[in-house]
Amino acid sequence: MPSDYAKSLGARLRAIRTQQGLSLHGVEEKSRGRWKAVVVGSYERGDRAVTVQKLAELADFYGVPVSELLPGGAAPSPLLPTPKLVIDLERLSQLPKDKAGPLARYAQTIQSQRGDYNGKVLSIRQEDLRSLAVIYDRSPAELTEEFIAWGVLDAEARRAVESF
Repeated sequence: MPSDYAKSLGARLRAIRTQQGLSLHGVEEKSRGRWKAVVVGSYERGDRAVTVQKLAELADFYGVPVSELLPGGAAPSPLLPTPKLVIDLERLSQLPKDKAGPLARYAQTIQSQRGDYNGKVLSIRQEDLRSLAVIYDRSPAELTEEFIAWGVLDAEARRAVESF
């Protein structure tokens, strides 16, 4: 039977995961199998003890301080929402295809999947920016700066990259 502390720790883990919009399976996918859904679920239920090392690694994976995962007397500080990454589709359409072709194709794919054809802007996730960075063979920070210079991302996007 899990202790009260294990249950409280598990509740914090679950709260952080759900705030990030991740299912247990989503954690496994995002971590590329590093964090198995069944293991994270057992930590969250308090059925399995989590070592300090694993807790630190989970905090790093979630991008939060370890203290946010630990139960305590004080209410946890609210996580600030990650700034949105919004692509200016009108500006993107004005760029040369040899420069912006991969981004344009990526954006079209997302629009198709969402059925979102407003044609003005498109919100993307941090994971999308990571994928685009691989395509463009740059770091997410470098690519963000390039997209800002092209005028397809607002300068506010820099804050989103800082949270990687």
